[in-house]
Amino acid sequence: MHHGGVRRLANPCESLSGRCSARPLFHYRNHDMSWLFLITAGLLEIGWPLGLKYAQQDGCRLAGIAAAVLFMAGSGFLLFLAQKEIPMGTAYAVWTGIGAAGTFLVGVLFFNDAATFGRWLGAALIISGVAVMKLSSGR
Repeated sequence: MHHGGVRRLANPCESLSGRCSARPLFHYRNHDMSWLFLITAGLLEIGWPLGLKYAQQDGCRLAGIAAAVLFMAGSGFLLFLAQKEIPMGTAYAVWTGIGAAGTFLVGVLFFNDAATFGRWLGAALIISGVAVMKLSSGR
């Protein structure tokens, strides 16, 4: 497929000759499963700032950092799986939106972060944007 003189590859690992030497690690083609992966990835995204917050407490540095790294790895892997069916821009926006809104909520509920009208409005706008991205995904 050509757009403005640039050949767009359906598969980024596809070579210009049309062959791909890499084999998929996971074989699934289920759009609903991709959204489940993406939502779970977004929820795991909340875990790594939480781990870093705990790492700031005396005696929790190593455990907090280890938890953060595990949450990052799990979140990133599920985002990878989700992007097999969900467009990259949509997946990334939803992933970061869930992580940002969720981290805000955890901060307010458990760490006494400010709960001003403006901050709640910002979180509501993030959630609204995530909903629009999901509804506009075309499937």
